Parts: sequence; C-alpha cells; structure tokens
Amino acid sequence: MGCRNLTRGRYCTEHTQEKHSYDRYRGTASQRGYDRQWRKARLGFLRKYPLCVECLKADKVEAATVVDHIKPHKGNKELFWNRSNWQAICKCCHDSKTVREDGGFGVK
Repeated sequence: MGCRNLTRGRYCTEHTQEKHSYDRYRGTASQRGYDRQWRKARLGFLRKYPLCVECLKADKVEAATVVDHIKPHKGNKELFWNRSNWQAICKCCHDSKTVREDGGFGVK
C-alpha cells in the first residue's frame, strides 16, 4: 500500500529521507555497473528492440527507453551482462516493476 502522508512534492518528508539513505547505501550508478560499457550495450539493445515488451503485451505501442534486468542482478556481473536477462521497456513500466519487486526504493 502507498504512503498516506500529504506532500506537495514527489515524496513526503519521511520517504524523502528514506530514499536518500537508500541511495547512499546502493552506491552510484557507475559503482553498480552502469558505466560507459553498459551505456553502449544499452543503446545497441534499444536499437534492436525499440518497443516496450510490457506495453506490447497490453496491445499498446510505446517506445522502450530502459533496458531492464528481468531477474535483478544484485551485483552479479554474469547475470548483469547476460542478454537473455534483458528486456526493453518504457520508463513507466520499469517504474511499476520496481515498485512491485522492490517496494519502490529497492529495499524489501
């Protein structure tokens, strides 16, 4: 269930602090493997698979903007680079998947 705190921004005060502490814990994108090599591979994958696979399942056509790891790699480099574990999805579908799997901030 979502947060019931009132806010004018994206996150309430409580969850803004929670998100910032989680961001410190998980490290930078580069530290997690999303470096120059990843950006190059990501672009090539999105050129090959330009449509969101989740939207296509719902008979919608939406451009994919994210290369998602179907099974979270959690730092496992072999799983990170396994292209059969990648799917092209739009940001909206990726955000929804993240909330379903990680509770929104990547912490269960």
